[in-house]
Amino acid sequence: MDKQTVKLGLMGFGTVGTGVVRIIQAHQEDLQKQTGLGIEIKRILVQDAEKTRSIPSMNSVLTTNASDLLDDPEIDVIVEVIGGISPAREYILAALERGKHVVTANKDLMALHGGEILQKAQEKGCDVYYEASVAGGIPILRALVEGFSSDRITKMMGIVNGTTNYILTKMSQDGADYSDVLKEAQALGYAEADPTSDVEGYDAARKMAILATLGFRVPMKLEDVDVKGISGVTKEDIAYGKKLGYEVKLLGLARRDGEAIEVSVQPTMVAKSHPLASVNGVFNAVYVHGEAVGETMFYGPGAGELPTATAVVSDLVTVVKNMKLGVNGRGMVAPYKEKILKDDKQKLSKYFLRIVVADKRGVLAQITQLLADKNISLEQVLQQPYNNGEQAEIIIVTHLASKGDMDEVLQGMEELEIVSEVKSCYRVEGGEQA
Repeated sequence: MDKQTVKLGLMGFGTVGTGVVRIIQAHQEDLQKQTGLGIEIKRILVQDAEKTRSIPSMNSVLTTNASDLLDDPEIDVIVEVIGGISPAREYILAALERGKHVVTANKDLMALHGGEILQKAQEKGCDVYYEASVAGGIPILRALVEGFSSDRITKMMGIVNGTTNYILTKMSQDGADYSDVLKEAQALGYAEADPTSDVEGYDAARKMAILATLGFRVPMKLEDVDVKGISGVTKEDIAYGKKLGYEVKLLGLARRDGEAIEVSVQPTMVAKSHPLASVNGVFNAVYVHGEAVGETMFYGPGAGELPTATAVVSDLVTVVKNMKLGVNGRGMVAPYKEKILKDDKQKLSKYFLRIVVADKRGVLAQITQLLADKNISLEQVLQQPYNNGEQAEIIIVTHLASKGDMDEVLQGMEELEIVSEVKSCYRVEGGEQA
């Protein structure tokens, strides 16, 4: 290529967009040395061009018309950080149709329409990179595509939502109730006014769908992910977990056994000996197991202006290097393997159960018989007085059991007269046989 400068169209000038501009402005010399080309932001798409902004020097390139970016033949790359599904999807497809490369931080879009976007990019010989869509500043997607390209990934497990990790960390450290910590997280700006996407696990589920698609090379969709959020987690659950050697984390899990795959997001008891148990606050971490390399873990800030913007600019550098070499569109591999999902009998895990029962002789024997009927053995049992001694609380950690068998056990417990309530049931990761 004979041009000396690559020109960008930036869609969105909020928190992440501002971070992208700051990094490009501050690191011009480094970017020039890395890519051999200058990088210029030619246009920025915004909703309100009159709004006061922290980088007033960019006011002259603001526009409210997407066509000013999409139809400008000088603009080589579209950087999309507006978020949401529409109009981002339409903008990205239009950019690819015009032969423009795309960098996006949009996890919602890539989780729901990533296959369509990657297919269009392949047709047009364009790059699409989306490192910032999962775990902010952690370079996990590039690691899956490039670093593990010669390996076979069997398991990915991670804390990929900083809001829920902050809430669970505070509940654990302070012994506080979920509702009180949620209000504090909202006051600090860690949680949205409507926190549903975070606390009910949907944000993490989108990210796990993206990780599974890349790691297993299969077209995973959001509806393929089993999702349970943290709104039902109590300080008592956390306290009992700690007593037995566990921390509660909202854990995303993608696991492959043979060709069968399971992907889930749910509150999980993580053994304190496992590295993920010590990931606290708003930090994210993704643990990857490959057949050849064994265990690796990626750790860092999962959100924020500069961590996320750093991932965006890193993708941008890759696009520009590809332009210089004339290899755009060759680094991506769209999912090519058949998707085979496990049924509930194939999903194996240890389980943590917390049950309120009548405090009388033979109760524990009935509970253990119910488990034994499904060939589920016990690893740990703890019994405590409950309701001023009128009842008892039994806490059990099982050995490996299938989700299907555990669901049947829970249904059986509900039908036992001695069982007042099944307070909680969580998967367990780490420790023996996990």
